[in-house]
Amino acid sequence: MFQSESYKKRLIEKSFDEYMKVFGAVCLEGPKYCGKTWTASSRAHSVIEIGSPKNNFQNRTMAKMDPNSVLDGKCPRLIDEWQEVPPLWDAIRFRVDQLGKKGQFILTGSSTPNHKGILHSGTGRISKIRMNTMSLYETGDSSGVISLKELFDGNRFFIKTEDVPLERLIYYTVRGGWPGNLETSEKLCGKLATNYLKAVVEEDMFKVDGIKRDSKKVWSLLHSLGRNESTIVNLNTIKKDMETHKDEVIDRNTATEYLNIFNRLFILDDQPAFSTNLRSSRRVLKNPKRHFVDPSLAVAALGATQEKLFNDLNTFGFIFESLCEHDLKIYAEYNDANLFHFRDERGNEVDAVVELNDGTWGAFEIKLGANQIDSAAENLLKIKSIMEKEGDNPPKFLCVICGLSGIAYRRDDGVYVVPITMLKP
Repeated sequence: MFQSESYKKRLIEKSFDEYMKVFGAVCLEGPKYCGKTWTASSRAHSVIEIGSPKNNFQNRTMAKMDPNSVLDGKCPRLIDEWQEVPPLWDAIRFRVDQLGKKGQFILTGSSTPNHKGILHSGTGRISKIRMNTMSLYETGDSSGVISLKELFDGNRFFIKTEDVPLERLIYYTVRGGWPGNLETSEKLCGKLATNYLKAVVEEDMFKVDGIKRDSKKVWSLLHSLGRNESTIVNLNTIKKDMETHKDEVIDRNTATEYLNIFNRLFILDDQPAFSTNLRSSRRVLKNPKRHFVDPSLAVAALGATQEKLFNDLNTFGFIFESLCEHDLKIYAEYNDANLFHFRDERGNEVDAVVELNDGTWGAFEIKLGANQIDSAAENLLKIKSIMEKEGDNPPKFLCVICGLSGIAYRRDDGVYVVPITMLKP
């Protein structure tokens, strides 16, 4: 196995190892620089890097000429950036059928290729796992003294640590969860996300399908997504926002096309709407909550800095919510659960919902300051009461996630209060 001494263990390893026992090949996909290759290499016994420039991109040339020529090697064999040669998918699927064994190949990919050249889905042979950037628990910035599982178990606790300064929380969002950015100085850490988006606009979008886009319109969409981070906003609103930002007409199909490309590059990770799926007459709205895959990209899209966010706490409140929901999703998936948001036509809403496989769920409100905890708890209790009266499946627990606090506890009304810097799966 190939594992760097500096490698930090990732929560996705649990699911990854399980899938390797079930499928002949596992594809680890997600945004560039999130650590896919490092994690995959820690499980591989041989590696072929399709995107390596060595010997004038010899590996890619070989794979294009004969996909089978790059599959030979000790298994599990890692095929890094396989999407650069899409026919590799079918070659791996066929090889898996021939070998008839589990965990033979690991694929990594930072974009979704066109289906041209791919004849079979790989169902039953190749399974995909989506990898995210690192959570605060994975980076070591959350103590992890409270687990998501404890909340579902109904445990009572009171744990006090030092408060986290506002400047530190802002730094976490500007730095992001990029493994290669953890040792970068606070002064320079924002440059990674800024250059990431620059590469998306100038290079990555073209690589996906060979079509050149209007960079001004792409930047206006990125800026709009940054402005609407952690909000429920539809395409028409985004389109109007783009037009206001650049003072030009934006075609709806153009905005849709750009969003699709962003999704194929794994830079967006929208939070779907939650429904209790019971007999209530209450109508649940279905629009997702918009997110970049990492809060640092929202900061970069806005052209914000640590200083600017410190002086605009209203904007930072949405970025902080993005950070918390980013981590909640990772913790939920570790527990075989899913992350949603909730909003109905009456204006009742919950920032985040974590639902287990058995339908049990917990409701979260996210607040930056401790002075907002009481109002957040009241909202959670109100929604729980409404659901109970209307015959819906009520939440198993209620929790306020906060930032500027160092105390985790359960209130007398049963609502949990947990700082994001104390949470783990």
